[in-house]
This record gives sequence, structure tokens and C-alpha cells, in this order.
Amino acid sequence: MRPLTEEETRVMFEKLARYIGENMQLLVDRPDGAYCFRLHKDRVYYVSERLLKLAMSVPGDRLVSLGTCFGKFTKSSKFRLHITALDYLAPYAKYKVWVKPGAEQSFLYGNHVLKSGLGRITENTAQYQGVVVYSMADVPLGFGVAAKSTQDCRKVDPMAIVVFHQADVGEYVRHEETLT
Repeated sequence: MRPLTEEETRVMFEKLARYIGENMQLLVDRPDGAYCFRLHKDRVYYVSERLLKLAMSVPGDRLVSLGTCFGKFTKSSKFRLHITALDYLAPYAKYKVWVKPGAEQSFLYGNHVLKSGLGRITENTAQYQGVVVYSMADVPLGFGVAAKSTQDCRKVDPMAIVVFHQADVGEYVRHEETLT
């Protein structure tokens, strides 16, 4: 387990900025203690510094995971967010999308959100902006990328895609063997 390099930190923070904007500082400087990001086997973990000090006594080859997995770096050095980061992204999300109850199941099976399933969308959401997807009961379901801006969503066909799916809580069941 090692700290992220400058390039890895830049790539990861650019991805996080698409979802939570300038609220990234709130992830690191929390009232319950200092937190940091660490890399282990191409996965980025969000861990408290207190827990990190305790884990230093464990050899790296014996360590499976530590803290919360935020995502992983692909072989082409791109950062991919995992659904395990949703609990930390949702409270700080700048742009949100609420889906109707009938469209929740479709989204949780890995499908994109259609205009017919869109309940609400945050004002001034730009096209290709990262969004957190909520149920109408304000339960975070996952995250994706806005396929249309807020203004375009008002006048688009009901069967048009408005949010591209990236991750959802259904992945816990669909990919439980590979999530660490």
C-alpha cells in the first residue's frame, strides 16, 4: 500500500470533481479525523490515517484491502469509480437525478435512465456532467453521466436516454465475486 503519485492523484481528483466539484476537500479533512487515499494492487482506497498507521504492521502481500475502495486504475491509467464510493459521493454531489419508481429496477439492472423514467433533475446540469442517481425517496442508487442537459431533457423524446449508466448498487449482487 503506497501513496498515490502526482499523476494518479490528478487523474483520480479529476474524476471525483465531475461528481462532487470543489467538495473534494471535505473528503480529506473530515471532522472525525484525517483521511487519505492509498493505492494497493491498482485499487484506490479511502482510509483514515489512524487505521492506516495500524495497517503498516501488515505485510503488503498479506493485505487484501483497507478502508473503502473508491475505484481502480485501468491498464491504460484511467480511473474508474466503483460503486463502493457511492456512500461518500452522494452527500457531496452537486448534480443529482431522481428516477421514478418504475425506472429504479431498470437502472439497478445496469440500464441507462430514459426520459420516461426521469423524476427530477438538478437545475443547470450540463451535458456529460457526472450525476448521482437517487430514487424518489432520496436513496442513492448509483451514478452516471448526464446524456442531456437540463434544458434538453425538457423537450426530448420520452424514449431518449438522459443518463448514461456507470455504476449502481445492483452491482453488489451482480459482481459480488470481483468486488473487493
